[in-house]
Amino acid sequence: MNPTEILIEYWPRLLDGTLMTIKLTLMGAFIAAIFAPFFALIRVQAPTAAQAPLRLYISFMRGTPILAQLFLIYYGSGQFRPFLTEWGLWNFFRDPFNCALLAFALNSTAYQTEILRGGIMGVNQGEIEAAKAVGMGRLTTLRRVVMPHAYRIAWPALGNEVILLMKASALASVVTVFDIMGRTRQVFSKTFDFSVYLWAAVIYLCITALFVMLWRLAERRLSRHIDPQRATSEPLKGARG
Repeated sequence: MNPTEILIEYWPRLLDGTLMTIKLTLMGAFIAAIFAPFFALIRVQAPTAAQAPLRLYISFMRGTPILAQLFLIYYGSGQFRPFLTEWGLWNFFRDPFNCALLAFALNSTAYQTEILRGGIMGVNQGEIEAAKAVGMGRLTTLRRVVMPHAYRIAWPALGNEVILLMKASALASVVTVFDIMGRTRQVFSKTFDFSVYLWAAVIYLCITALFVMLWRLAERRLSRHIDPQRATSEPLKGARG
């Protein structure tokens, strides 16, 4: 069976896996994007003692493999089944997709928090002082000055984080979440044709290329009033390298 025949015969499975990969990636990144700004503000403004639990969480997530985190949630939750059942959470943890989503969201939150912390710290202090001078309160300054500029600075690194999360989502197949790699393994077990992995790589490449194009369009829109010569190009602390 040649590579074209593989694609023609098994494209529904590969399409199903592609949709699962996109769903897992976007949901994980979106959940992380909800919590990361608040955690980033804590990292920048809270006293050192108050930051301790958050720093421990971030250090653990960034310092351990995401595969280990996935196993801890998926297999570890079974050790606490009586407690989870009592709290009505077992139905959530028994679903492999939910466990994978939780692992990726927790991991991405740690990275996005540090990326946004770098963005917040990169905001020009003169702009903050100017906002105070015209009578803006603390929350208004954060909403209208600090966070918009922080996101503009952090935008390229945040895009890189989402791409890396998408590629890491291939690990979900080890807990029976049938993403692109999960479906690819199923097809390979039936055909023993290695070309199916080539098609999987092409799919990942196409998704990444489309995402990069859309992300850059959004970046240009965010920076349309900024002189390109002033735009920062330095990598932010917290980005995966």
